[in-house]
Amino acid sequence: MKKGNIKLASLIGLNRTSLVPSRAVLTLRRTALILTLATALLSSTLICNASSANSTTTAPNDMPFSALTQAQRQQLRFIVLAPHLVESMYEIGAGQQIIGTTDHADYPKEANAIPRVGNYARLQTERILQLKPDAVIAWKTGNPIEDLERLKKYGIAVIESHPQQLDDVAAELRLLGKLTGRENMAEATASNFLLNLNKLREKYSNAQPISVFYELWSRPLRTVAGNAWPQQQVALCGAVNPFATANEDYPQVNLEEALATKPQLIIQPSKHSQSGPDALNWQQWTDIPAVKNNFIVHPNADKVHRMTTRMLEEVIMLCEQIHQARQFYQTPQNDT
Repeated sequence: MKKGNIKLASLIGLNRTSLVPSRAVLTLRRTALILTLATALLSSTLICNASSANSTTTAPNDMPFSALTQAQRQQLRFIVLAPHLVESMYEIGAGQQIIGTTDHADYPKEANAIPRVGNYARLQTERILQLKPDAVIAWKTGNPIEDLERLKKYGIAVIESHPQQLDDVAAELRLLGKLTGRENMAEATASNFLLNLNKLREKYSNAQPISVFYELWSRPLRTVAGNAWPQQQVALCGAVNPFATANEDYPQVNLEEALATKPQLIIQPSKHSQSGPDALNWQQWTDIPAVKNNFIVHPNADKVHRMTTRMLEEVIMLCEQIHQARQFYQTPQNDT
């Protein structure tokens, strides 16, 4: 298996029991490491490198539709091909500009009424052409490359996003704001997100390390590592993942390997913030500190796996749970 060949699209918007629903999904391409917007309107190219908090965006006059007034941009019609993009569009007040989306775009509840034009594995090209959007906003590694290229050949403007770091949520909000004429709302939302993110970083920057195991998927057993979105969240909370340096972002591990790490806390994301039917039953291994001391947590998978501001709300709760465990183990009689 090549490095990083779990596709993050198989996580975003799916409930925990279907995070990696088939062997085919497990072989999909790796999540990209940059944020871009590309090939929109007369081959105009926009590139946004948001790999760090200090990343910059192109000037407004380089943006697609930059010649239009704000009022005109607020009337543009978009097909938006990822749940996290749909959620961010609604958050900046541009939800009514979406005329088509993909499966699992279910937040806010109004998004359920948007016509579906495919999923992360296949797009309904003919249906998209029939809807005649002004542009398609795609997730480059969350949508089929072949289908996106086909849309471009038909003259459809395709704007692609690649969030890499947690900070990129703010960068993407700002870019969507410029595209839709919602700059003020986007800027306010992005600034508030970064403020809270940096507060969280500062709060746990010098926290005592605590070992965790992140159960991304149970059959086969997979965890997170490298630049994986959940791995960044774990690190943000001051936790240590023994598999963080694995050769891919979503590595498959042996159960024996996971048990040998004796994690102090186990993370099992799920749809409803509780243990799912396909999750491992860790209670059978009572010698593991996390099991013995009842530190198995179940963050909401829809929140932690989507690149939106709601992610941060759930990560704040996750960090608090990790800190409670940290305080427990810092007491001498509870150090195992």
